[in-house]
Amino acid sequence: MVNLKKVARRNPQDATAPEKYYLQSVKTGLTDLERLAYLISNQSTVRRPDCLAVLDALVHNMTDELAQGRVVQLGSLGNFQIGVRSIGADTEDEVLISNLKSAHLNYRPGKVLKKALKVMDYQLITG
Repeated sequence: MVNLKKVARRNPQDATAPEKYYLQSVKTGLTDLERLAYLISNQSTVRRPDCLAVLDALVHNMTDELAQGRVVQLGSLGNFQIGVRSIGADTEDEVLISNLKSAHLNYRPGKVLKKALKVMDYQLITG
């Protein structure tokens, strides 16, 4: 069950506009690589340390591939790609590496996960 709460937000483009209320998901915990290795090992014949080694290798190799500008496709899990935010410039000649503000990961879920999001149970919590 995915818990949702109500949150008030202002319009950043119009400071005079009244707040509107939106739904926001509430995290209920954290699952790390150790937990995923444990879960996978209980669903297969592969032992937890072996699962953890594979997951660690996945993170290492994803980092290397992303650093080379590649999109990392993980089948039904989805795609990962580097994205950046930068300061705008008036002319092409004024665009420099120093305009780079930050880098982030863009994630596009695969079909299986997209479908799962549509059929998950959602619950509104109070407080």
